Amino acid sequence: MRGRHAIIRTCATGERPMTLGESDAALVSIAEAFDLPGRIRSLEPLGSGNVNESFVVVCDGPPERRFVLQRLNRRVFPRPDLVMANILALGEHVDRRLAQGGSPLGERRWEVPRVVRCRGDQRPWVERDGAFWRLITFIESSRSFDVVASAAQAREVGFGLGVFHHLISDLPPAGLADTLEGFHITPRYLEHYDAVLAKAPAAVVNEVLHCLAFVDERRDFASVLEAARDSGQLRLRPIHGDPKVNNVMMEACSGRACALVDLDTVKPGLIHYDIGDCLRSCCNPLGEETADLEAVSFDIDLCREVLSGYLAAASGFLTAADYDHLYAAVRLISFELGLRFLTDHLAGNVYFRTDQPGHNLQRALVQFRLTESIEAQEIQIQDLIAELRADLAPGC
Repeated sequence: MRGRHAIIRTCATGERPMTLGESDAALVSIAEAFDLPGRIRSLEPLGSGNVNESFVVVCDGPPERRFVLQRLNRRVFPRPDLVMANILALGEHVDRRLAQGGSPLGERRWEVPRVVRCRGDQRPWVERDGAFWRLITFIESSRSFDVVASAAQAREVGFGLGVFHHLISDLPPAGLADTLEGFHITPRYLEHYDAVLAKAPAAVVNEVLHCLAFVDERRDFASVLEAARDSGQLRLRPIHGDPKVNNVMMEACSGRACALVDLDTVKPGLIHYDIGDCLRSCCNPLGEETADLEAVSFDIDLCREVLSGYLAAASGFLTAADYDHLYAAVRLISFELGLRFLTDHLAGNVYFRTDQPGHNLQRALVQFRLTESIEAQEIQIQDLIAELRADLAPGC
């Protein structure tokens, strides 16, 4: 996360950023509209997210409290009110579940970023000059990582996602708005890719012939999870939508998972998209930005740890069909992300932020190489899933 706390980094905002140097008073005024517990002591930029602008607000104590002030990007989230409604619904549901007990946490700590309401009317956001602002609690004494550094850390990432899914497994998905229609619906990304490809200049197409062939060979596979949903094998559930390794917060003292942040993408979906994205993120030790394509590989040992942690928390609500589609999820999400990077390259880099020419093409190649590594280890991954399934859910 590179020091950020609750920021999504997926695409360019298209908005002029607000900085402290030009608008300290304006930012403080916005923060003071929320029901803070004390006087604002400091307000500083937080991280370098590409979607929401974020600032950390420190209030006087005792004890000293920190909060995250964010301006939501209305280009990405045209209905920020629905985003906030989802976050509030999730928080209230998790509160009830934790109060009832019976979670896999035991004595472990678990937090959900809380929405701070406004003074007076208790609205959960502030609108100023066409901008939409919110304030959420900071997950104290925690940190996150861009790349998994150990087997124990991989297991904690999996456990964190499993706890999250467990706690919201009985939250009716119909009660959540679909704030990002088409997000993690691979066939739709394929349709968009086809439309962009049809308009791409010949010179651009020629430089990515390998990628084009890669996609064509896997066209039929793109609908594997949606087809299972349409047939009734898989069902909609609440999902996080973006459970990359750096969205799992770890306690600084113990290294245990204690929260999932970046809840803007919470929506109804297939949990397999979450599981696949988590594994894709954790089991590529070189990360998404590596230039060493030959060294990119899917680490099956890390896969074992992530899935072991996940199933330790989530196996109680998984069905036989859920297990049957785990391998497909692992393979599909790396392919899907590569497809999205490739599409953006062909479109002229209009969605994902880039640092140099060909950046999205390089990202696509990394994900396609990861997909190939997953495919080459299909038997081992399927055997691993079967082993864990037998150990943790012998009835399935």
